[in-house]
Amino acid sequence: MPHRRLPADTLEAADEWFLSHGLTYFVPEKRQEARSALRPGRTVPLGAGVGLVAAGAGGALAWFTGEFSAAPAVLVSLGLAALAWYALSVLHARPIVAWALSRTFGSLRLLLPMMTRALPLLLVFVTFLFINAEVWQVAAGLQTGMLWLTALLFGGLATGFLLVRLPEEVDLVDDDVDDAFLRRACAGTPLEQSCEDLIADPDCDPTEFAEVGGFERVNLVLVLLVIQAVQILLLAVTVFAFFVLFGGMVMALDVQAAWTGIERADIVHLPGVPNVSIPLVQVSLFLASFSALYLTVSTVTDETYREQFFGSVMREMERAVGMRAVYLALRSRRPLPVTDDD
Repeated sequence: MPHRRLPADTLEAADEWFLSHGLTYFVPEKRQEARSALRPGRTVPLGAGVGLVAAGAGGALAWFTGEFSAAPAVLVSLGLAALAWYALSVLHARPIVAWALSRTFGSLRLLLPMMTRALPLLLVFVTFLFINAEVWQVAAGLQTGMLWLTALLFGGLATGFLLVRLPEEVDLVDDDVDDAFLRRACAGTPLEQSCEDLIADPDCDPTEFAEVGGFERVNLVLVLLVIQAVQILLLAVTVFAFFVLFGGMVMALDVQAAWTGIERADIVHLPGVPNVSIPLVQVSLFLASFSALYLTVSTVTDETYREQFFGSVMREMERAVGMRAVYLALRSRRPLPVTDDD
């Protein structure tokens, strides 16, 4: 009777499934490569080089434009761009982001119910700010670099809030894993039969591998972060477009000049659309950035918003956790030499 061998073909198929579903760090080889790429010997020199280039570019732009705020704005922007490039290319985050984006844009029809629930109250609240002279004075008085830094600040606060709350959502997924959970998770996947075999094996309990940690937990959090961020960004863009349109209809240049303190003749506006001016765009961007932060807090703390934003995505998370438990249980079986019956 031959000993059982580790099902290499099944594991390879599972690896492909993980990669195609944005679960790059569930594959041990990819996880190890990402861990190696985060060693200080690789990240510190790169970070120092990017910092020097960004500081030089920011200083040059600040000198050329005469806006001191351009320097930190360029520094932060180039730093974030370098971080995104390193994550996508070296840390193998590209499949994670690509799957999350395809998942988001593939379900845009689900955004309409969320928008009809989230936007009306938000627009009522933010419209009172929009028709407030003090808000116009603050937003229109900001230099371009400072306005961009303000938008990045709101975005950073929203991202920080998500990074605090989203791990809690991930932790809820692996709390109640049982045999029925594993069967649901593995149905229609390369591990469906292996799941049944492991459940039937009295010497193996795949639920012991259910708890998710380390890079795999980061993977799940990153998927949720990208999906949530894209949805919030789409809603914020909608708010921005609304205020540009609304302001172009009702905010005459004379009113804009009175509220901002800018001379009527000095207000730059789009040709053919006199009311759509630079101050209007600045105020709209300022309020759209604030709205993104407001929506982020609402969609995570409000139970109804949370169910709409996370409902279908959390089912994907449950499938990933169940697949991972069965996958690790299979890998825990060491291959033994095959002996012939002869």
